[in-house]
Amino acid sequence: MLSAAVQTTLISAVVLVAVAVVAFVGYRVFRTSRDLGTDADRATYETLHTVSLAAPHLASGLTREGAAKASRHLRGLLACDGLAITDTVEVLAEDGAFPELPLLDLAADAMAGGRTQVIHRGGLDIVVAPIVVRDRTAGAVVASTRRAEARLVRATTEVAGWVAAQVGLAELDESRALLMEAEVRALRAQISPHFIYNSLNAIASFIITDPQRARQLVVEFADFTRYSFRRHGDFTTLAEELQAIDRYLLLEKARFGDRIRVSLAIAPEVLSTVIPFLSLQPLVENAVRHGLEGKAGGGVITLTARDSGEYAEITVEDDGVGIDPDALRSVLAGTTEGIHVGLRNVDVRLRQVYGDAHGLVIDTAPGAGTLITMRVPKFQPGHDAGPPDARRQSAGT
Repeated sequence: MLSAAVQTTLISAVVLVAVAVVAFVGYRVFRTSRDLGTDADRATYETLHTVSLAAPHLASGLTREGAAKASRHLRGLLACDGLAITDTVEVLAEDGAFPELPLLDLAADAMAGGRTQVIHRGGLDIVVAPIVVRDRTAGAVVASTRRAEARLVRATTEVAGWVAAQVGLAELDESRALLMEAEVRALRAQISPHFIYNSLNAIASFIITDPQRARQLVVEFADFTRYSFRRHGDFTTLAEELQAIDRYLLLEKARFGDRIRVSLAIAPEVLSTVIPFLSLQPLVENAVRHGLEGKAGGGVITLTARDSGEYAEITVEDDGVGIDPDALRSVLAGTTEGIHVGLRNVDVRLRQVYGDAHGLVIDTAPGAGTLITMRVPKFQPGHDAGPPDARRQSAGT
């Protein structure tokens, strides 16, 4: 047995340790609270954190899977008993306790009117806020609670507005992708009537005089058109595009003979760089059609591709007739149609994919030829050059 004095001393020590621990924990809590700022600061942080968790699930618009995951976070943000997200035809997600209520029917009036409504049903207040995307109702956010205070009504309206912004961004991304696809189709259309007609005429001219060459040109023509009209992928590799350009130039040289001369300086380390499909070939076609075709005696097209740090720098140069700078500015601005359309299409696509800093850089003047430079990032996560089997087929292997 410990003596009374020792027991008293131990108890005192334990009390002192306990007081010290409580004081330390209190200090840490106070310090953490102080570091986070005021109550308003903490509430702002928590709100931003919650919406950052919900945002990725709406990146594809209003889908069942995305709405189900986002609704869990948004319900916590609103601190309501239940939260649902609908589109215009069905309830996409429900989180929390909802009695068997016809949520889509309840949401219909608010969606039709375009304004938040509070409906009392089944012992609950149901707050319905329409999701309005560019003057079009896309769905609704539905929150349930025992008693809807003004705070919840306003907050639900703001959440619906935030969801609308996410849906609008998703639709913008989809529109951008469709625009890129349309521009690729425009480039294909540009190639087909002019180039196909001239190529077939050139092939026909060799059928009697040089059948072997005619057969070779038919194969090159088939491979080039197969590549140009492929249906998979918005991207390709520099190596694949150069193969298509080689076939294109073989067919053009069948028409022009020695009037077109080609010089290549390609660094092997950039051949695997992914570039937008049909972004380089139209620049070469522009050099032939608008640079050398109108120049007596033809000229030289020089293609270079070099490693430039994080980028592959690709240039297409011709010593042809050149372009008037004012006319070129009109072409790139989209105010002139019919000539150099390939330059504008490629410039727009590069800016859409990589940003405005990555548009074409064009140095030209009448009688001084044209130098076109494009810089493409060598590393592009998420940009797929297409299935390997399809690529081998387009390369004629």
